[in-house]
Amino acid sequence: MIQARESGLRAADDPVKTIKLIALSVGAAFAALSAHAQAFQNLNFESANLPPATPEQGPNYVSIGSALPDWTGYIGTVQQTQVEYNFTTLGTASVGLLGPDWGQAQSETGYGILDGSYTAILQTGLYTSEYGVNASIAQNGTIPGNAQSLQFEAADETSALSVSFAGNNLTMSAWSTGLFPSGLSYTVYAVDIGPYAGQTGQLEFTEVFDGYYPSVELDDIRFSTTPVPEPGIVALTAMGGLLFGARKWFARR
Repeated sequence: MIQARESGLRAADDPVKTIKLIALSVGAAFAALSAHAQAFQNLNFESANLPPATPEQGPNYVSIGSALPDWTGYIGTVQQTQVEYNFTTLGTASVGLLGPDWGQAQSETGYGILDGSYTAILQTGLYTSEYGVNASIAQNGTIPGNAQSLQFEAADETSALSVSFAGNNLTMSAWSTGLFPSGLSYTVYAVDIGPYAGQTGQLEFTEVFDGYYPSVELDDIRFSTTPVPEPGIVALTAMGGLLFGARKWFARR
């Protein structure tokens, strides 16, 4: 035991070994910091890994890891292990994903793919607190250091949508509008994310239960170096986008 203590003392007194130990400790600290400061992933929901499933099959529950990789889903405050795929509810709160086989259900339900092959959907419950509850998706990550705005596409009852980062509610501004292939409209929203650039925390999208069964579709979440413009400019841009989209839609008819 005495010999072991003496050996440890000599190692600690060796300046070369001491420097190596410090270097290893600093390297480990940076590695941990790098792992913690992870960029947000799967912001367009295209990383889903699911077998075909049609709405006609009825409720189709799949693991959230397969449907919404990198995201966590919540019904109220309860974390979900499964989400609905290619199916919308008639009165209960749900976190879900619409995919390539959604097809004809788009025109029948009013819900559709916003972009690409997959779109996330959040539905709150119907009318009463017995069924009604918030529906959310969230992800931990680090906002890019040069980000000035967070932009995303949303459709349907977006007045009940809440966006937050690290527990701070973010104010949404309507940036522009567009149309589904079916002619249904969606809006591109933006929030000022500049004050949180470079920070790590939880980004959360919540459809808030308000007694009227609101729901929202989300897609193409992205960080941008473009700041959120003044409200007047945003309104003009949104009006121009809607007119342009309507012109394209009527031209196809």
